[in-house]
Amino acid sequence: MSVAESPAFAFSGSESTKRVGATEPSPSPATEQERPTVLIADDHTLVAQGLCSLIEKDYNVLGIVESGAELLKAAALRAPDVALIDVSMPEMTGLEAARKLLAIAPKCKIIFVSMHATPEFVREAFGIGARGYLLKRSASSELVHAMSTVLKGNSHVSLQIASDVLSTFLQPRSAPLTDRQRQVLRLVSEGRSAKEIAASLNISVKTAQFHKASIMEKLNIHTTAALTKYAIDHGIIS
Repeated sequence: MSVAESPAFAFSGSESTKRVGATEPSPSPATEQERPTVLIADDHTLVAQGLCSLIEKDYNVLGIVESGAELLKAAALRAPDVALIDVSMPEMTGLEAARKLLAIAPKCKIIFVSMHATPEFVREAFGIGARGYLLKRSASSELVHAMSTVLKGNSHVSLQIASDVLSTFLQPRSAPLTDRQRQVLRLVSEGRSAKEIAASLNISVKTAQFHKASIMEKLNIHTTAALTKYAIDHGIIS
């Protein structure tokens, strides 16, 4: 997603915005330590800085990271109270990152901040433990309230999609894709062959083919083109 597609972020963050590296962050002043801590994971720098500028007055932003792997590394150094996570990030989707984050920081409140409004995808996000789902175009008006809501133990969904999401929750749900199936789906959608997928994931070609067939059966999808469309619609690839 380009910044131009997200009008809520037509501004940059403050100069104090922190980007997390491999080293442990320096101790924060006492006033910052008293505020809830936040990690922001989004590979679009201006969007991430925009989120930071919206909340830095009331929250201690530990840093901004650009991938799921960096998010997990930062959380291992200091678990945040809240994590704002983009759905579509390189190498690891936001869903994968969130699931792994909750394994190491189970008390963390996760809010997805995404351009994707597909109700079934929102349902899957809550299914793995998210407490909020916010559309990027609504962040300027809803983010602060959403964070306050989830820190009180409640949930928040953007108003524009709330009714559709509720309808989806009331419908029978198909089995979700596993992390491995999501990895295979992402590579299939990028045009990788079974041999290339096998090499990338360190599995056999037959196993790669089996995963693709299982994904098609589970999703009731029968062509690679339809798989690619599903991956785009559900934030597995950008």
